[in-house]
Order: sequence, then structure tokens, then C-alpha cells
Amino acid sequence: MNKSDVAKVYNTLMCTPGMSEVVKVDLRIKCSTVLLLAQVINKGLNSKPGEDPTGLLDITSKEGIKELEDLVSSCLEKAKLTELIGMLQQLHSS
Repeated sequence: MNKSDVAKVYNTLMCTPGMSEVVKVDLRIKCSTVLLLAQVINKGLNSKPGEDPTGLLDITSKEGIKELEDLVSSCLEKAKLTELIGMLQQLHSS
């Protein structure tokens, strides 16, 4: 499936009834998994246009991107990893 086909399927799924409803998700995961999830999401969000092999980030709205960023931030706060992730980012940038 090429990027154009993936984009069409994704856009179709996003338009189906109920996709804009807010859901409560109760997760119980290890801090290490929260850290990994945050890193993976941030890596994808920080990719340049065209680098995403699926093309999903290229067609995701700014609001959708903001929601992902907020989700990462919330998960890191709840796992008390905000300071650690900041230190890791400093190490990575130096």
C-alpha cells in the first residue's frame, strides 16, 4: 500500500462515527515502558516531512499532533519522569 492509499484509509477511519469521542484509558504500565513510548512518539513527531514511512504524520492535523504531545507530557508527569526525560534530551543534544 502506498502513502496515498494509507492516507485515504486513515482519513476514512477518522471520519467514522464516534472517532471524535473522548475515551478514558486506564493503563498500568512500567515506567520503562512510559519512557520508551515517550521516546518513540517524540521521535516520530520530530521527524521531517516525508520521513514517516506511513505518511500518517504528514496528514495529521495540528490539533492531533498537539494531543499526542500532551499525551506524552501527561504520561511522563504521572510516571514522574519529566526531569529524567529533560536530562536525556540535554545529553542527546550535546
